[in-house]
Amino acid sequence: MAEPVHADKEQKRLIRMAETISKALPYMRRHNDATFVVKYGGHAMTDPKLGDLVARDIVLMKQVGMNPIVVHGGGPQINKMLDKLAVKAEFREGLRVTDPETMEVVEMVLAGSINKAIVASIQQAGGRAVGISGKDGNLLIAERYVKEKTDPATGKTVKIDFGQVGEPARVNTEILHTIMKSDAIPVVAPVGVGWEGDSYNVNADPAAGAIASATGAKRLLLLTDVAGVLDKDKQLISELKIGDVPKLIAEGTITGGMIPKIESAAAVVESGVEGVIILDGRVPHSVLLELLTPHGVGTRISRSGV
Repeated sequence: MAEPVHADKEQKRLIRMAETISKALPYMRRHNDATFVVKYGGHAMTDPKLGDLVARDIVLMKQVGMNPIVVHGGGPQINKMLDKLAVKAEFREGLRVTDPETMEVVEMVLAGSINKAIVASIQQAGGRAVGISGKDGNLLIAERYVKEKTDPATGKTVKIDFGQVGEPARVNTEILHTIMKSDAIPVVAPVGVGWEGDSYNVNADPAAGAIASATGAKRLLLLTDVAGVLDKDKQLISELKIGDVPKLIAEGTITGGMIPKIESAAAVVESGVEGVIILDGRVPHSVLLELLTPHGVGTRISRSGV
């Protein structure tokens, strides 16, 4: 009979590490060859340490057989550059108007510095990434976003134009599949192209949602600076059925800027995506916690709530 092996402190640490990897195996098998869209934003984009961890998570996803697609925002960086260049800002209904001068800066920052920095971080973590914008390969066809509201004085409907602000109209996935088939990770800047060739500034959330729907992604992961959707007692709602969304909005549980995010997420689920997860991007390895453990960090929005 073999004598028991007495592991030292370092061996015990390595055994625990091996056990953790072993427990992740069923999730790796479940997600093998599935596409996941990761909307990269929030604190992870401004904190270098968190950004490096997100890059490592995304590389690991690719390494174990998943197909990640990264879509990133960049609002704070755009605002900083506009201020630096002394570009005068105009706001309507709380949204920045994107005139031609502003659009040049938006494209420069999103498709230039931010996109290439994310590509570099993924490659530094050991992966292969290709940075593109929605204009490349006509990936993201956009239409001008016009908001309609009722004038309280006249009762008439008025249209509010925001310049070159667009919303997704069509996604051509060929370029994404080409990149993924070459064993690389697409990193997409949400600059869309109009039917007539005009450039459009597209919000990263709906851009990521449109890409998730068009690629048949299994899940859309939204990295944010919040814990997720909270109930009236400020407790996290970990699972949310899309059928419950109207009620939660009506009773004031979902409010403010979370309303369009949740409504957009519900529409993505309706399109066939298994679930949309609002992840707390401030938590280290939040992406892996969502994909490779029983309980993630955030709110999962799905048809069934599970």
